[in-house]
Amino acid sequence: MRVAGLTLGADFIAWLAQTFALVRKEILALVKDPANRTILFAPALMQALLFGYGATYDLTHVPYAVVDQSRSAASTELLARLDGTGVFRREAALASNAQIGDLIDSGKVLLAISIPSDFEHRLTVGDTAPIQIILDGRNSSTAGAAAGQIGAIVADYGRSLGGSPPITVERRAWYNPNLESRWTLMPAMIAALSFLQTLLLSALSVAREREQGTFDQLLVTPLGLMQILIGKAIPSILVGLIQSTIILLIIRFWFEIPMNGSYWLLYLGLVTFTAAGVGIGMSISALSLTMQQAMLYTFLLVMPLMLLSGMLTPVRNMPQILQLITYVNPLRFGIDMVRRIYLEGAVFADVALDFVPMLVVAAITLPLAAWLFRNRLA
Repeated sequence: MRVAGLTLGADFIAWLAQTFALVRKEILALVKDPANRTILFAPALMQALLFGYGATYDLTHVPYAVVDQSRSAASTELLARLDGTGVFRREAALASNAQIGDLIDSGKVLLAISIPSDFEHRLTVGDTAPIQIILDGRNSSTAGAAAGQIGAIVADYGRSLGGSPPITVERRAWYNPNLESRWTLMPAMIAALSFLQTLLLSALSVAREREQGTFDQLLVTPLGLMQILIGKAIPSILVGLIQSTIILLIIRFWFEIPMNGSYWLLYLGLVTFTAAGVGIGMSISALSLTMQQAMLYTFLLVMPLMLLSGMLTPVRNMPQILQLITYVNPLRFGIDMVRRIYLEGAVFADVALDFVPMLVVAAITLPLAAWLFRNRLA
């Protein structure tokens, strides 16, 4: 029994050594080629910066036109309050409402404000003084936010004419005190951007060797299919973690969004999430006979996964059938996990339910990839 135990231990060590050798070979193949190094790490850096600066729902620049038929002290003060925000910039002062259409159609202004000629008179006699706001509905999110801010400015101006209001509302936002969309979007990038490249990298791993004819050589080595699967999966997981780390460093130190949670819990979740993504990618790779097929399958899958992830549109706002479909999307739970740990400081008990779907996806897709290797490629 002792000899058998020693033999079993030696076999396991040899199994690990063979698997490690394949992992090492895959990592060297990735990092030795300068083009690979650029493709693997430069997009994560560039996309994090682009999303941080370009993808924002915050109002910072709203060009508008005005038709001030009142030309009174009241209308001048109201417009001065609007211009004083630093957000609204007056592009044109029009003579009539007929001129509004051309400016909005050309995209030169997002909205136009029309003030009637009896505006000040109505305010003087205590009557309702309506103003009209014409919005460019082609950009509905920004237009809606701009209309809401104008409404708040107009309401504040109205209160200033009639004294202090009897009831005031004090607003406080948890986890994002300034209500900056960057704080919501950027933590999601830790999962989303690395997921895209990890999925593509793992999807191309076997398809590339299959197309080049080197995978058949790998099958005749002493390595088992499980060793080949592990040897292909671990480098993709490591690349995904490195990309997530790059994005995390940019968010933390460049954009200075504070990290409220535990780093070890964040990385535990990222390992689980990346393993699920690699399992999907490896299954695609096993199904694909060429790199073109692998890329096509990946791009067909990426867009639905992104749209159903909750990154841009809350899952609770989706139709019920789509909410059910999101349960098979690891990106949904990866983004939710990262956001809660990063912004809320959530502990494991708070995000435990996010781990379950990701573990289920990994537990299904990784063995599925091994089975496909055996039945399609072997």
